[in-house]
Amino acid sequence: MALGKSIMQSIFRRTAMLAKILILATLALILVSLFSALALLYKNDDADKRKRVVQALTVRISLSIALFAALLASFYFGLIPGRG
Repeated sequence: MALGKSIMQSIFRRTAMLAKILILATLALILVSLFSALALLYKNDDADKRKRVVQALTVRISLSIALFAALLASFYFGLIPGRG
């Protein structure tokens, strides 16, 4: 019985660490997308550049929504402990 419990705790810790890594990676991608849009904004002012800025910001918004959903799911499944 104790062996099964320790195996489950090990799996839970690995899953929690994987969730944290995915959250940090998503945050990094959000920042990369944000700064790429900023860099494109300061370049030439033609229609193609504006289209790429909008695409970069769309990617950032999509990643932000995905991150929020991942945080909610992690909290729901107990990977992120609640207070109290």
